[in-house]
Amino acid sequence: MNGHCILSHGFESGPDATKVTALADVAERFGWTHERPDYTDLDARREVTPLGDVPARIARLQTLAQAAAARGPLVLAGSSLGAYISGYVSRQLPVAGLFLMAPPVVMEGAPPMPAASVPTSIIHGWHDELIPAAQVVEWAGARDARLLLVNDAHRLSDHVQASADAFAALLAALS
Repeated sequence: MNGHCILSHGFESGPDATKVTALADVAERFGWTHERPDYTDLDARREVTPLGDVPARIARLQTLAQAAAARGPLVLAGSSLGAYISGYVSRQLPVAGLFLMAPPVVMEGAPPMPAASVPTSIIHGWHDELIPAAQVVEWAGARDARLLLVNDAHRLSDHVQASADAFAALLAALS
């Protein structure tokens, strides 16, 4: 085993979503264990914020990540809100790498997305209707992150394989 990956789905998505499922397949191929937490109960709590209970999402990921980090190398990966919480939690414990899909580097009512200084790979759509590509370019550049910009929108639905390939490259570099 090379390590463990925690794959966090986006807002109003789920642990069986196409992109995190593709990442899980890559992790298995590279000999990494993985888990896909379910945040759907927290996303439904719209009385907390329009994006559900984000602090509870962070707490859930932090609990899982602490246990996993104690066993060996840990990679946090996420899509959209899952990317935000992955970056946030990466600053609180040892993480070997980050993989972020359509990361909301700036969210209304939240600090700019924090992230540990670890190998980071990002895939983002040029035509993301929620998160301007320029914001992600600036955020990635300040961290020397690997950034793949693709001709797609926020869901990256036309680039699931490209996302999997970019994740594979990150895991290969860490193995």
